Amino acid sequence: MVKIREAIVVEGKYDKNTLRQLVDAPVFTTEGFGVMNDRTKLELLRRVAQERGLIILTDSDGAGFVIRNYLKGALPKDRVRHAYIPDIPGKEKRKAAPGKEGKLGVEGMTREILLDALHRAGATFEGESAPEAGTPITKTDLYELGLTGRPDSQAKRLALLKQLELPAHLSANAMLEVLNVLFSREAFFSLLET
Repeated sequence: MVKIREAIVVEGKYDKNTLRQLVDAPVFTTEGFGVMNDRTKLELLRRVAQERGLIILTDSDGAGFVIRNYLKGALPKDRVRHAYIPDIPGKEKRKAAPGKEGKLGVEGMTREILLDALHRAGATFEGESAPEAGTPITKTDLYELGLTGRPDSQAKRLALLKQLELPAHLSANAMLEVLNVLFSREAFFSLLET
């Protein structure tokens, strides 16, 4: 079990159970969409974010992105990090059938995928030093690569998201944010060259 400085927020109790087996960190749930109507829980998440930082780790389906985007607007941006899991088709062991979009959620991810997602989000693992900030990837870079502002940009973004094993629900702006969390500028451009 690894110790992480930040707290983590997930959608439900099964996600929480999965993470509690991997990390020594406070894990909170949104109770699905419940956080949107629960001012007390939202205030708690704000306080936790201010005190120790917060990592949002939701499923990669449409519902997960609705919850993530709600929290993104409601919590202090400088105290929140975003961890993303890849789009992997399947169903969780406890379920009789896959979810609406047929993707595994947080509870269905392997230990390696979850720890990698937390690392890539910039979680502070005990015994590791924080990564140095480099030159960010910009909107201009995305435009010059044809990922925005062109008739075929959406198709190119979807292909890149698939190649990088990132959720297909990312908008161009969200994709830029995720790319800057996951890659240095140099690593991103060298990845595109291969």
